[in-house]
Amino acid sequence: MPDTTPQAGAGLLGPAEIRGLAATLGVRPTKTLGQNFVHDAGTVRRIVRSAGVEPGESVLEIGPGLGSLTLALLEAGARVVAVEIDPLLARALPATIADRMPGAAERLSVINADALAITGLESLGLARPDDGAAPDPAAPAPAAPTRLVANLPYNVAVPVLLSVLAALPSIRSATVMVQAEVADRLAAAPGSRTYGVPSAKTAWYAAARRTITIGRTVFWPVPGVDSALVELTRREPPATASSREEVFAVVDAAFAQRRKTLRQALATLAGSPGAAEAACRRAGIDPALRGERLDIAAFAALAEALAAPEAPAAAPTAPTSSTAPEEKR
Repeated sequence: MPDTTPQAGAGLLGPAEIRGLAATLGVRPTKTLGQNFVHDAGTVRRIVRSAGVEPGESVLEIGPGLGSLTLALLEAGARVVAVEIDPLLARALPATIADRMPGAAERLSVINADALAITGLESLGLARPDDGAAPDPAAPAPAAPTRLVANLPYNVAVPVLLSVLAALPSIRSATVMVQAEVADRLAAAPGSRTYGVPSAKTAWYAAARRTITIGRTVFWPVPGVDSALVELTRREPPATASSREEVFAVVDAAFAQRRKTLRQALATLAGSPGAAEAACRRAGIDPALRGERLDIAAFAALAEALAAPEAPAAAPTAPTSSTAPEEKR
């Protein structure tokens, strides 16, 4: 059985080690892959503590890079499934772990893949094949990851996060480091200036809050912006007869013309401004509101109303303010 005892004092990566590894491997960080490697041991340990990682827990890491956060997760006793898109880094990571933390190497599984291509546990090699054979009762059950902890690539942080939450319902919580501005958007509440598509779609899966701000100097190369941690706790989506795709289509339409009222913003989706207004009223939502005022439950109600045949409208009961904004012309 793999040893999951936390390995205090194990060799995490500092600035010299990060640059040395990169030089040895011939790695040049690219903006295309959003590569900014953390080189501060205190920062990665802080992330792991904030995530509440427990010994023996199965953790998914997206974009492990040279292994800074991976080592900290293994140091805490976690079993880590690391998904790395760069084939060179994916090949090098097991050797780095074996060299710096030999006792933890068997708790690491590295998958060379695009995180956006994850479709379920099978993508991670964690589901038993359905070949018709009777399962071996002595074989250990695959450990589905219950927690996501990652320094997400800046350029694809939101789509990767949403994709993983959709594909892996076993993930019950997540602690992700993203660009500070993105952190604000993920955790924004309805009615705020930063509330938008990322906020609403994230709320379908989880409650999100921004926690720790992380300065740019702990990265190599140094990015032009600060980063922040976002903590997410899985929750049930709103009760609705509409599919996630239908609800998200309404979210996209509402924010495609952010300054427009729902009557105008949903006109194309509904077929006409009048049909959009009728759907809003069937959902009990003021059609003079903008999308930025609606929470995810209201978007779900709108999706149902848009799909339903016309019926007597309910009196508008907007989830927030019912003050009609001026239409931008």
